[in-house]
Amino acid sequence: MTFNSIRSFKLVLDGPDDAVYSSGEILSGQVVLELNRDIKVRSLKVQGRGVATAHWLENRSVGTNTAYNDYTSKETYFRKRQHLIRDNGEMVVLQAGRHEFPFSFQLPEETLVTSFEGKHGSVRYWVKVKLHRPWATVRKIKKEFTVIQPIDINTPALLAPQAGTKDKMARQWYRNFGQVSITAKIDRKGYTPGEVIPVFAEFDNSSSRPVVPRASINQIQTFIARGTMKQKRSVVAVLCGDAVAPRCRESWQGRAIKIPPVGPSILQCRILRVEYILKVCVDVPGTSKLSLELPLVMGTIPLHPFGSRTSSVSSQYSVNLEWLRLAVPDRPEAPPDYNTVVSDDEAEQNTAPPQGVEEFSGMLERPLQAFVQEFRYRPPPVYSEVDPNPQPFYMRPRCMTC
Repeated sequence: MTFNSIRSFKLVLDGPDDAVYSSGEILSGQVVLELNRDIKVRSLKVQGRGVATAHWLENRSVGTNTAYNDYTSKETYFRKRQHLIRDNGEMVVLQAGRHEFPFSFQLPEETLVTSFEGKHGSVRYWVKVKLHRPWATVRKIKKEFTVIQPIDINTPALLAPQAGTKDKMARQWYRNFGQVSITAKIDRKGYTPGEVIPVFAEFDNSSSRPVVPRASINQIQTFIARGTMKQKRSVVAVLCGDAVAPRCRESWQGRAIKIPPVGPSILQCRILRVEYILKVCVDVPGTSKLSLELPLVMGTIPLHPFGSRTSSVSSQYSVNLEWLRLAVPDRPEAPPDYNTVVSDDEAEQNTAPPQGVEEFSGMLERPLQAFVQEFRYRPPPVYSEVDPNPQPFYMRPRCMTC
């Protein structure tokens, strides 16, 4: 009877199944309980948690035995609890039928770490419901949700170009084959998945052997526990170039490498990090490869059209030209008619004969209307065929052909 009394026990989160949350948002849902008959409940509570963990084992041989070192670390970002039916010492009877218990949590305002699943660690957020009944096992439901902390690449630090140079002497045993050098540059540090990174590079092969240039986007997962660090590197995209012959030089003028769908960078967690680099390398036969690494940050907010350095000047220039075109009419406006500006009385006064000297004192009592022409620049000098600055007679005339 106990096992058949509950028809269904579900946890439903509001919104779509692929909903993504960030710090400060509200997480809400319902606990749905469908019963075939009346049951007694001691408590019903829901918990929300967000935890980052790192864990791995390392073994070492001690004689004929093997000892294992356990490295574990944990950090909690979010932990809240809400009682839907509080345990106050008395049983609550739920009648047969459908019961819905709504709940809601507000995620912390502080920066949360993006959800992540790695080989030696993870960042997980979940909601768990526990139903306690007398003389019965505890019923549990757990449902995870995704948190992505926004990373806006439209910041000065992430829009700064990245460049570097590296060289190496190609050798085998005691024999030198010459020097190989790499110079690489990318437009900015921050990108988003799906974008294309134009790679500008120069490969100078001064050795006596051909070399093969390559570029790749690498993900580096770093896990920290008990003062020990463990890393896992993986290649997510590759770009291969043509071989550079001996004593030759090859240039990449914006060779494109596309970023696949990868998770954003995690840089603010104490026990794990997810970083990206653009690795430009040269495979030298008979010796180790020459590698140059440029840092990358995978963001979530893509580049704004007016945020790029290359388009800002041109876009502003086009906007200014458009404004100028709209401000200046195609055909100049005709001047107004004289009769519309000057009244008849003023016209008679302007055409009246000049007054005598005896009436000059009366003119001072009336307002004077003066028309002064404004000169913004000095007028040009008066033309004259006589040189205003003649040469002294004692100076020898200079020959213009010397």
